Amino acid sequence: MAHLTASVEYGIHCLLLLAGAGESPASGRDLAEFQGVSPSFVAKIFSRLEKGGIVEASEGIRGGYRLARPTEKISVLSIVDAIEGRKPLFECQEIRERCALFGGAPPIWATRGVCSVHAVMLQAEKAMRDVLADCSLADLGVSVERTAPPSFGIDIKDWFDRRAEARGTARQAAAAARSGGRHP
Repeated sequence: MAHLTASVEYGIHCLLLLAGAGESPASGRDLAEFQGVSPSFVAKIFSRLEKGGIVEASEGIRGGYRLARPTEKISVLSIVDAIEGRKPLFECQEIRERCALFGGAPPIWATRGVCSVHAVMLQAEKAMRDVLADCSLADLGVSVERTAPPSFGIDIKDWFDRRAEARGTARQAAAAARSGGRHP
């Protein structure tokens, strides 16, 4: 878990949108537009979330993404690991072995055990992972609900419903145009 990228932030925000969008799946394009990012960026994130078992994808006119399990069972840590992979926060370079004072042959006392710097970084990583594991997508959703006006959740659901309806209407019009105006 080296540096956490913007992908994590956008991924979590998109997952909160899915949680608020209701039962209907949301398209990657709609999630991207809602967040103001490119569809290819969201597709990359959601490919990883799908592999991580966080979301499920469906195809078709009303296709898109939906959460693969309840928000209470999706930890922030599982989201981070799905998007970023499980990388260490710190990679010790064993600098203590290269101390000029030892001329390339450090004494045993200097390299025995885990490097002190590495040990504190391991402790910090464990603490961070524990906090992220203890926080669920549901917990984050409650936090958003506390600060947003009551209509915000309804507005999100309505926005995604209108987008899905518009996609369906556009596809039907395209199919009718291809068939020369005949209804299939």
